[in-house]
Amino acid sequence: MAANSNLKTLLNGIIKENPIFVIMLGMCPTLGTTSSAINGLGMGLATTFVLLSSNVVISMLKNIIPDNVRIPSFVVVIAAFVTLVEMVMQAYVPALYESLGLFIPLIVVNCIVLGRAEAFAAKNTVVKSFFDGLGMGLGFTLALTLLGTTRELLGTGKVFSMTIFPENYGMLLFVLAPGAFIALAYLIAIFNKLKTTKN
Repeated sequence: MAANSNLKTLLNGIIKENPIFVIMLGMCPTLGTTSSAINGLGMGLATTFVLLSSNVVISMLKNIIPDNVRIPSFVVVIAAFVTLVEMVMQAYVPALYESLGLFIPLIVVNCIVLGRAEAFAAKNTVVKSFFDGLGMGLGFTLALTLLGTTRELLGTGKVFSMTIFPENYGMLLFVLAPGAFIALAYLIAIFNKLKTTKN
């Protein structure tokens, strides 16, 4: 029974309440970092780690943190994990760190992370909070990677820097800011169509 509940919580973040395609939270990093598939994947995994870790810690501390300092306490916990991610990325994947730039420290104020801490982790067990963080993080990562892949393919003819078709046939618009809005709109439409067809 508990395993089914945890699986449901996990799948909820990936499909039913996907942060990008359904709830439409965290649009700033979604549109700003997905000019390539590797950027989308990197940003998604960094956010997943922060979301998962902060959910677990906040769930463990929920009875200790006083109500009047709840939100600032959540921000401090989230900021600690963001700092850890930032240092690891800077040390081991400096090119990706440079590419994502300011969006890494901005994970601290990402409404998905803070929202899940407030709405879920502060009210549920550590195990459920773990699966919620994992599900939401994977949903966010899948959405960012899919958007980054679409934009990179249509814009440069590459996916994860592997050439699919000559760059001359690419549409530069998709690598630029307006392309993010266009690609995201079509992906949301496809996601919603698939959901309604399945129902």
